[in-house]
Amino acid sequence: MNENCLPYGIEIPDSDWEETPASVKQLVEKMEQYIKESDKRFASLEAKYQELLEKINRTSKNSSSPPSSDPLNSEKQKQKKKSDKKRGGQPGHKGHSRHLYEVSECDSVLEHQPEKCKCCGEKLVGVDSNPVRHQVVEIPPINPIIVEHRLHQLECQHCGTLTRATLPADVPIRGYGVRVVALVAVLSGLYRQSTRMVQSAMQDIFGVRMCLGTVNKLRLEASDAIAGAVLEAKTYVQNSPVVGADETSFSQGNVDGCNDKNKKAWLWVAVTPLVTFFQVTLSRCTDTAKNLLGENFGGILNSDRYASYNWVDLEQRQLCWAHLKREFIKISERSGVSSSIGNALVEQQEKLFELWHRVRDGTLSRCEFQLLVPQIRNLIKSNLQEAADYKIGSQEKTPLAKTVRTCRQLLKVEQALWLFVEVEGVEPTNNAAERAIRPAVIWRRTSFGSQTKAGSNFVARMLTVVTTLKSQRRNILDFMTQAVSAQRLSHNSPSLLPQNSVNSISVKNTA
Repeated sequence: MNENCLPYGIEIPDSDWEETPASVKQLVEKMEQYIKESDKRFASLEAKYQELLEKINRTSKNSSSPPSSDPLNSEKQKQKKKSDKKRGGQPGHKGHSRHLYEVSECDSVLEHQPEKCKCCGEKLVGVDSNPVRHQVVEIPPINPIIVEHRLHQLECQHCGTLTRATLPADVPIRGYGVRVVALVAVLSGLYRQSTRMVQSAMQDIFGVRMCLGTVNKLRLEASDAIAGAVLEAKTYVQNSPVVGADETSFSQGNVDGCNDKNKKAWLWVAVTPLVTFFQVTLSRCTDTAKNLLGENFGGILNSDRYASYNWVDLEQRQLCWAHLKREFIKISERSGVSSSIGNALVEQQEKLFELWHRVRDGTLSRCEFQLLVPQIRNLIKSNLQEAADYKIGSQEKTPLAKTVRTCRQLLKVEQALWLFVEVEGVEPTNNAAERAIRPAVIWRRTSFGSQTKAGSNFVARMLTVVTTLKSQRRNILDFMTQAVSAQRLSHNSPSLLPQNSVNSISVKNTA
C-alpha cells in the first residue's frame, strides 16, 4: 500500500504519516499483512462452506443421485399436502375388472342353472344366452419328471472285453433338462435371485434338488447358449438409426484371475426401441464406448455429457436434457450471480419442455414447435455466454467459478442440445437408457456384482435377453428353453431381433 494509506483505503495526510513513529509504522504494516492473510483464509473458508453446503443440499433434483438417497425432510415432502380424498378409485375412474381366460383355455366348463324361482318356488325352464362367468384358477402340484437311464455293461463271449452302453445323443450328461437350465437362468436373470435362493426355489417349488455348484454350472450353460443371440443383438443396435447409451459402476472380483489389478468394472447399455444390449468391462474409456456402439457408428447417439462419447460428432448427438435440468437447478441454488443465471436457465428449460409435452400430446404441431424453439435457444445461449464471460482463476473453487466452468463446457456442445427439435424419433432425454439400466443397479446392490468374468458375462447377457424380450412382449422362459435346447443339439440359437428384422436378414443372406 501507499505509505500514507492504511488498510481498507483509509488515508492519512503525508505530514502525519511522516511524523508517525517507526514502531507504529511497523505495527501498521504487520496489521495490514495480518488482514490480508485473514481475507485469504476467509475466502478459502467461504469457498469450502459453499462447497459443503452444495453437498448437503444435493438431491435427485440437482444431481445424478437416485431419489432413494433424498433426505426424509426434503422440500418435495414438505410441500406435499395431505389429500382430502378417500383411498382407492375416485368417482369417474375407469375400473379394471379381473381378466378372464378364453373358453378354449379352460380345462372344463361347468354349467349351473337354477331349478326353481327364488320368489314363488315354481320350476324354471329356458336357456340363458349370457350367463355370469366365474373362473377359478389353480396350479396343480408340481412334480418333476425324472427319467432314469441305466447303462448296462456286458462281457464279450469271444474276447472277454467289458463294454458299457452309452447315453443317447439327446440325453444331457449333466443330468438336468433344458427347461431346468432355462428356469435357473430366469430365476437369476429376470428375478435377480441369489445362488442360494435359486437352489431353495428349485427344491421348494419344483421339487428339483441341486447343490450350489450345480446352480452356477447351469447358469454358465445358459450364458453360453445365448451368447450368439446377444452378439447378433449388439450388431443390430450398432446399425440402428437412434441409440441411447449409459453406464454405471459394477463390481467384478478376481476369483478367475481376470481382474488381477482389482479394477472397477462398468456396466454399459445401448438401447433401441425393440433391442437392448448390455456389456460389462473393466474400463470406462473411449475405446470401450467405441466397442459398444461400433467404431463406424453412423446413427444418432442420445447420452449424457460423459467424455467417452466425445468421439461421436456433435451432428450425431442429442445430449440429455434431464441432466441439463439438474445442472441448471444446481446453478440456481448457488449464491450471487450464479443464482440469477441459473434461474433464467431453469425458466427457459421449463418453457421448452412445456412446448415439447404439447407436441407429444398432439396439441402443438412439430412445425409450430420448430418455429418457437429458436427464441428459447437464443436466450439459453446468451445466459450461458454471460456466465462464460466472467474471468476466473484456473484453480478458483468459488460457486461462480463452478458456474463459469459448467457454462463454458455447455457452450462447446450447445449444438448437440437441439437435435430432437429437427429429427423425429429423437427424444430430448436419455430416460430410456436410464430405465433400462435400473434393474441392473438393483441386481448389483443385492448381489454385490460378480466374482468372475464369466459371471459378468452372464449378468450382461441375461440383462440383454430380459430387457429385449420384454420390449417385444415375448416369453423369456420359452426363449431360454429354446436357446439351451439349440445349444445342446448344435442348432442355430433363436434370435432376439424383431421378426421383421430376422426375415430381412435371412433374405439378404439367401441373396
